[in-house]
Amino acid sequence: MTAVQEERSTDYLRALAEQAGRDLEDASALEILTWAAETFGPRFCVTSSMEDAVVAHLASRALPGVDVVFLDTGYHFEETIGTRDAVAAVMDVNVITLTPRQTVAEQDAAYGPKLHDRNPDLCCALRKVRPLEEGLRDYLSWATGLRRDESPSRADTPVVGWDEKRQKVKISPIARWTQDDVDAYVAEHGVLTNPLLTDGYASVGCAPCTRRVLEGEDARAGRWAGRAKTECGLHG
Repeated sequence: MTAVQEERSTDYLRALAEQAGRDLEDASALEILTWAAETFGPRFCVTSSMEDAVVAHLASRALPGVDVVFLDTGYHFEETIGTRDAVAAVMDVNVITLTPRQTVAEQDAAYGPKLHDRNPDLCCALRKVRPLEEGLRDYLSWATGLRRDESPSRADTPVVGWDEKRQKVKISPIARWTQDDVDAYVAEHGVLTNPLLTDGYASVGCAPCTRRVLEGEDARAGRWAGRAKTECGLHG
């Protein structure tokens, strides 16, 4: 097996992820991303919902010009699109926007209007999961902004793990951070954040499926409120 073949083999990448998850558990977010940059180079990217640009900013320090992948579902708040454009304009990153195969109008014609109300899992699959799988095809590793304190479903998020669905190394460099840690980093570095975060939204997704959170609710409570659904499918 050549070095290139070994680098790309599933077994090699899985073992690499599992070892790194153990070795980097107590490392800083920047150290984790520096490891990713040195290990994968241009085959590494950051995904961002443009709720904030914290992970993108951290990654740009480890790998200037890093690819930042954004899913434009066609249902985003104007503030989210504005945050994406501002990140592309002022940060040392390469923002790549992914779009679904169908426009919202084409999806409405095929499945009926407001699929997000009738079958949110299918809507997420069409407008988020499938485009991301296609967009990540040429990468070996991707980074997310998942944090353990966001919700019970994310409590066991590893800082480096194996994404079985996509057969890639998945990195969550701020998994151990709290909201206070995020706020402190934003203040220290002047990082861009979505204006909706100061308007009652604790987690920002598609407009039809996101509401402001109430006092005492966890950060994800405003997503798909009133439903058993807690994740869009990108992370499990």
